[in-house]
Amino acid sequence: MAVIKPVVTATSTTPVSSGGAVDTVVTPATSRYFAAVAAGDIGATTITIPATSFVDDADAPVVTFPVLTATEYFNVYVNGVMQQNSLSTVSTTSLILNTVDISVGVPVTLEISSFADTVSTITTQPTISTPVITVIT
Repeated sequence: MAVIKPVVTATSTTPVSSGGAVDTVVTPATSRYFAAVAAGDIGATTITIPATSFVDDADAPVVTFPVLTATEYFNVYVNGVMQQNSLSTVSTTSLILNTVDISVGVPVTLEISSFADTVSTITTQPTISTPVITVIT
């Protein structure tokens, strides 16, 4: 004997979101550091420029670079040309360029931008409707 199964058909509506407001404040802080490649910076496979060789935007000597976290990024410019990120490494004590093909005296700029002060807040909670499910038998 065959099994008899009930047949049920249903329809539903999609929930709808209305209202709500999100305020986002982005306050990037950008620092730039300037140096020139010195003969002592050029190694066998890399150029390592100590942080103490740099000056900042105010022409003040640099002691260390800031610690880079997930909210920061950096750009390196050699002779005014931005370089690929994979060609350099920044630590608190130095900038390492993965090349030795740069002449003594060539200017190098390190630019660090931080987005640590980015804040998003929901100022008005959204209203989300409940779906309507209709069972048709």
